[in-house]
Order: sequence, then structure tokens, then C-alpha cells
Amino acid sequence: MALPTWDHPEPLAVDSAPVPEYGAGSLADVLPTLAAGMSVPDMTAAIPELTPADRNCVFLIDGLGWEQLRAHPDEAPFMTSLLASSRGGTGRPITAGYPATTATSLASIGTGLPPGAHGLPGYTARNPATGELMNQLRWNPWTDPRAWQPHPTIFQLADAAGVHTAQVSSPTFQNTPLTKVALSGGTFHGRLSGEERMDLAAEQLAAGDRSLVYTYYAEVDGKGHRFGIDSDPWRGQLMYVDRLVQRLAEQLPPRSALYVTADHGMIDIPFDEQHRIDFDEDWELRAGVALLGGEGRARHVYAVRGAQADVLTCWREVLGEQFWIASRDEAIAAGWFGPRVDERVYARLGDVIAAARDDVLIIASEREPKESAMVGNHGSMTPVEQLVPLLQVRS
Repeated sequence: MALPTWDHPEPLAVDSAPVPEYGAGSLADVLPTLAAGMSVPDMTAAIPELTPADRNCVFLIDGLGWEQLRAHPDEAPFMTSLLASSRGGTGRPITAGYPATTATSLASIGTGLPPGAHGLPGYTARNPATGELMNQLRWNPWTDPRAWQPHPTIFQLADAAGVHTAQVSSPTFQNTPLTKVALSGGTFHGRLSGEERMDLAAEQLAAGDRSLVYTYYAEVDGKGHRFGIDSDPWRGQLMYVDRLVQRLAEQLPPRSALYVTADHGMIDIPFDEQHRIDFDEDWELRAGVALLGGEGRARHVYAVRGAQADVLTCWREVLGEQFWIASRDEAIAAGWFGPRVDERVYARLGDVIAAARDDVLIIASEREPKESAMVGNHGSMTPVEQLVPLLQVRS
């Protein structure tokens, strides 16, 4: 096999990574901006392009990145017609936050905090109290949710300020720890079908003079992981969710704003050794590593005590032309996880952090067989993963 030729022979500089737009245009800034417009105390309108509304609904479509939406106008005609409305009529996207993954992004949007503050810094991360990897999407192994993420959600703060607050989602998510730490506050309404969710979200918007409603749809992401974003099943889900957005938009009560966004984008990665680097079969990458966390495009690497510097050097030598490779402190200083990282969060981050720039993955075929078999992936700071829409409909 011929060796690939790269156009960047030196390791990628840590400060060359496109850091999310924390504080002005990230997922963590959406709900504080909307809540500030409804006079919820201590909220800041961080996204200046958004104008206040008395009733606000956020519809989060899991996995629908900005670039994927723009590339599929035929499958999503209604959302395509709204592209110019994104980010308050600027026609621009916002950023998800790092890593661009569901657990992290849902915590960011729900708490109004970047990952370094809310403390869900990846798909899996080390629990410093136990030394185990914790899956923050499935909350396994169990840990106390409120100890892991103690900050109130924007929904809780809005509810306390007299705003009618509701979440409309699948009944499956009602009592999950992730929902409790990221999206609780007001009333949860579980509905199975997308159509039922849209209709009920509209009803909940109309239920108060000031309302904050959140609704969610997962299967665009699910089909992307399984079949890829260049597949008919994925396109079918995009067509379906486009109709859901239109259904909700046509039912908005007066004085309402609907915002359609996503938790991350997605990229398909080919199934070959050049694009999928198998940690479980690479003795160099395994040397000195105690735990491998995160996911294929956004890895937390936890070193054996005393081996941190050696692991960092090795990962830079092996992967530094394709990944931004940073030590924990370098990633924090560069602002990857936000302007600050709380003390309780610091040791959850990898000793070494690897964020993909090229179309590559670090899989772990033995440790993570299901994740390693996914076609569509996400997590890093590239535009295809990081940029998400903030489409707007007002009544």
C-alpha cells in the first residue's frame, strides 16, 4: 500500500484548531439569550443577533449539521427556505462546542454553560473518583447526576421566574440522568411520534404568556451513524424531519419564535486502514495509555502515571499531521472546552486530547466494536461537525 502524501508535514499547531464561538455564537449561548429576552434574572443575551420573543421554542434535530443541511435542498425544502433566517437573519451558523457530540451538546444547550463548566466533556470521560471511564450518554457506570453536573438548567431558572417551561420528547428520555442534569425544569411531556411532539410543542408554547419549550428528534443522527449521510435512509429521515419543522412552524401561537438547531454535524469515514486507525492494534499508540476515552474523532487519552509526556510525544509523532494533539493544559489554554475549566472537571479531561482535522478516526475495534463500525461520525472542530444551524420562524 502506498503511503499517503500530506500537505502539512509538521504536526498541527494546537492554536490552529478552530475553537467554538463560546460566549457569542455557540449552543451554550442560545437559551441564555432567549431567557434574557423573557426577563429571566441573571441571564445574558450572548447572541446579539437574536431579538426577544415572549414565547420561544427550540427544536433540536440530533445530527443535522449546517453543511449537511445546505447540501440537501431537495430533501429539506422548508428548512432550506429558512437558511437566510439563521442566527437572527445573518444567514450564519453557530458552533456546537467541543467535542461536537450529543451528551456534551445537550448539556451545553440546557445549562447555558460550555463543557469546561458543566463537566460533560465527551462521549466517555474518566471519573476521577473511581478511575473508570463513564459513558455520559448512557450514564454507565452510574454516578450521582447532581454531583457530576451541579449547575441549574436554564429551564429550571426560567420556571422559577414564572416562565411556562416544558420539554417535549420521546418518553424514553423522561427519567434519564442526562435529561435530569441537562434539560430538566418545568414539565416533561413524552410523545412517541414526531407529529405528536410538534403538535404538543405548539400547545405548550400557547400555554403561557411567556413560554420556553424544547423539543427533540433523534433519528437523523441514528441513520447517519448506521448508514452514513450519503445514504437513502439518512435522506429519508431528513425529508421527514423537514416536514416536522414545517408542521410546527405553521402552528406557532402569536408572539412566538421557533429556533431549529442541532447538537453536531456528521462526516462519513471510509472503512480502510488509512482512514480508520485501530488503537487496539497499534502498539505505539497503546504504550503508556491506561484508558482511551471520548470517541473516534475526539479522543481523551489517559496516561499511566508518569507517562504523560511520553504519550503526548508519541501521539504527536504518529498522528500529529492528521489530528490536533494537545496536552490537557494546552487544550484548556487554547479554549477548546470554553473560557474556563472548573476544578471538578479538570481531571475528567484526557492527559492527551486528540481532535481530528482530516477524514480519519481512531477506532478501538475490541473495546468499542459498535462505535468502531459506525459509518457516520462526529466530535471534532472541523466545520462539517462543528457548525449547526439556528433557523428562525416568528409569528
